[in-house]
Parts: sequence; structure tokens; C-alpha cells
Amino acid sequence: MAKPENPVLMGTVGAAQGLRGEVRVKSYTIDPTAIGDYGHLHTEDGRSFEVLEVREAKNVVVVRFRGINDRNAAEALNGLELYIDRDNLPDEELDEDEFFYADLEGLEAVDTQGRSHGTVTGIFDFGAGDLLELKGPGKRPVLIPFSEAAVLEIDVDGGRLVIDAFAAGLEEDEKEGPGSRRRRPPEDGED
Repeated sequence: MAKPENPVLMGTVGAAQGLRGEVRVKSYTIDPTAIGDYGHLHTEDGRSFEVLEVREAKNVVVVRFRGINDRNAAEALNGLELYIDRDNLPDEELDEDEFFYADLEGLEAVDTQGRSHGTVTGIFDFGAGDLLELKGPGKRPVLIPFSEAAVLEIDVDGGRLVIDAFAAGLEEDEKEGPGSRRRRPPEDGED
């Protein structure tokens, strides 16, 4: 297989580890060491990598690929994104309310009144929880929290997700203007 037709990002190669050709990989699987369980990993330019060994490190896994046998070859892989084809992911293991992030991309985000707020173009986690990126025609991308309060329903088969625009931060409370803050009333004896 040259390039996955429906790619799912599984990891990103970082720095070389040691002298034997091992690399540090930021794995995007629930179990980081499972990155090699889905078959060969592929790059956007069509290269294929077979995982020979995986072991855990602090925030990454250390991987040895077939054919990468020295530090120079390992250093040349720094920054590569590794993909598998969506068909290689097991659907039968998912519960009814579970899905792969790759399945969310392209879904239309509509609020409870049926207004479209764009389509999901990315899912990010900067450390404080997952965020969905929404992009509409002629609009700048916006990030909304991927939480139960903001995302009310996910219909992968129907191609949409229902959001609460207020909880997602896309609408303001009508009683308050932009930039206003709620203040607690002063207690007795306070000015």
C-alpha cells in the first residue's frame, strides 16, 4: 500500500533515541504501545514502516522500525507523521457512544435551532481538554470545547453533531454585553 486512502494519524516521530536507530514517537492511541498493533505505518509521501519493537518512555514510546538501524537514519525521520488506513481500525470494539476522532472530521456542527456553525476540521488537545475546530465558509476557524455541555449529540452516520452554541462559546448571554463580567453582590459590611 503506497498511501492510505482514508488516513488516520497514529503518531508523530520525534528525536532519535540512542545509537541503534530507535526513535521517540508521540503516540495518539489510547495505549501508546499499541501503535504497532494496526499493521504498517505510512507517511503522507507513501513510505511504509514496520514496527519491530515498542517500549514506553516518559511521555512517548520508543520505537524501532525495520530498516532503520543507526542514529543517522533515525534522525532523518524526525517530524514524520505516521498514518494507517481507517479500515485497519477495529469497529467492533467501539461502544455505541464511542468513535474515532477521524470520524468527527467533516461533520457539520449545528446548534439546537438548526443553524450551521461550520464543519469539524480538526481535533486538538493542548493539555486542558479536547477542542474541536470548526470552519465555516468565509469564516475564521473557531475552537469549541469537546465536552458534554457543548456537544449534545454526535451523529456520524448523519454527518452532523448538535452543539449548544452558548456552552460552546459561540453565542453570548443576551443579558450581558461583550466583555462584561458577572459580579457577585457585595456582602454586608463590604464596599
